[in-house]
Amino acid sequence: MSDFYEAVYRIVRRIPRGRVMTYGQIATLLGCPRAARAVGYAMHASGRMDDVPWQRVINSRGRISAKTEVERPLIQRMLLEAEGVVFDDAEACDLRVYQWEPENPEAFVYEPTGRMPFDR
Repeated sequence: MSDFYEAVYRIVRRIPRGRVMTYGQIATLLGCPRAARAVGYAMHASGRMDDVPWQRVINSRGRISAKTEVERPLIQRMLLEAEGVVFDDAEACDLRVYQWEPENPEAFVYEPTGRMPFDR
């Protein structure tokens, strides 16, 4: 597993129950604001790792983003609703209510040791 992915998972493991973060928010927190898509790849690669609460990462509109899969978005919504996250009729949660902002964001800045997964 790449060290970038592990940095993403380190943040995701800290998201409290009933709260969410966006792909872009995680990328920015890591100091890589243009790496939202790479965060998405990391979340997809996490599979269903027991120690990574993947369901707590959503898009910048407060919606679930799993266009290529049928079952995973349903599971994600079910898990989030079980944690108390409420979705509106547009299938979005209110980020003003549910988005988590870490108290010490500087603790999560990513220090690359090699090629970034989003470098070309």
